[in-house]
Amino acid sequence: MTHKSILIIHTGGTIGMVQSEAGYVPKIGVMEEEIEKQIAARPEEISYEIVRLDPLIDSANATPRDWNRISGQIMAFYSEYDGFIVTHGTDTMAFCAAALCMSLEGLDKPIVLTGAMLPLSEPGSDGSPNLADTIESVLTAEPGVWIQFSGRLLHGARTRKIHSRDNDAFSAQPSQVPPRRISGTVLRHVFGQKEVAVVTVVPGGSMEVIEFAMSKCDGVVLRCYGSGTVPNHPTLERALAAAKRRNIPVVVVSECLGGGTSLGSYEAGAVLVRYGVIDGRDMTMEAAYAKLALALNTRMSRATQRDFILAPICGEFSTYLAA
Repeated sequence: MTHKSILIIHTGGTIGMVQSEAGYVPKIGVMEEEIEKQIAARPEEISYEIVRLDPLIDSANATPRDWNRISGQIMAFYSEYDGFIVTHGTDTMAFCAAALCMSLEGLDKPIVLTGAMLPLSEPGSDGSPNLADTIESVLTAEPGVWIQFSGRLLHGARTRKIHSRDNDAFSAQPSQVPPRRISGTVLRHVFGQKEVAVVTVVPGGSMEVIEFAMSKCDGVVLRCYGSGTVPNHPTLERALAAAKRRNIPVVVVSECLGGGTSLGSYEAGAVLVRYGVIDGRDMTMEAAYAKLALALNTRMSRATQRDFILAPICGEFSTYLAA
């Protein structure tokens, strides 16, 4: 039987929390004890090591800097392990998975993220089965970045959190492309400190907020109606003009869970085409945010940033929209 080695990166999150007077808080040892028990019960020989982010975090506090810390640990030990597990809070797990898909190039090993809706310290926790499934997945999955949750292995660049309480909290759009940037060399690309905003159009909503974002930020993800329509509003047009004048990228994605955008299909979205926004097609908001943030730090010109965002790199677009 083939020996396997796994690196487990524990970032915090609900899975390793305990109850306190202020609510659930991370505690060292909770997740580690469960991992030891799970691997000891398996029939094959598995060696493993656990490294922790210090301090452990609630994923609501996660930032791109933490994505760099995780990818840095993976790269530091990449040659020593056959696979990698990342235990992570569920609130921003989809963001982290998308970020790792895009920032780690040339992966030929699996990276599997998991967590729990209820801490391991609580009766009935989903953390134990999720960890068991994740250990199995990291031993058998194809190379790339995955989320293992509630019995399903999900594409890391196509996943979003869809429920705040159910154990089956994640969903992923289908993709025929694996969740990894294919390359002959394993490379790590890091996120910088650029200011990126995500803003949403709603009926009668404040266009001044959108204008402020496009006047101040380094890049903006704009969530639109349907296949890419927006209100016909002079302040929105002024905001888009400001973004174009400042030469910052604006990526448009749909508020709908499926289907994506197709800019130019409706007159109500013509203003977006006129000001040269980037069609995010059916990327999730999480993937669009991560890709835009990475583009801002790894591509120096607006043209190369645009090309990077439009090019499918890790299955973040549906196949039929990726051309």
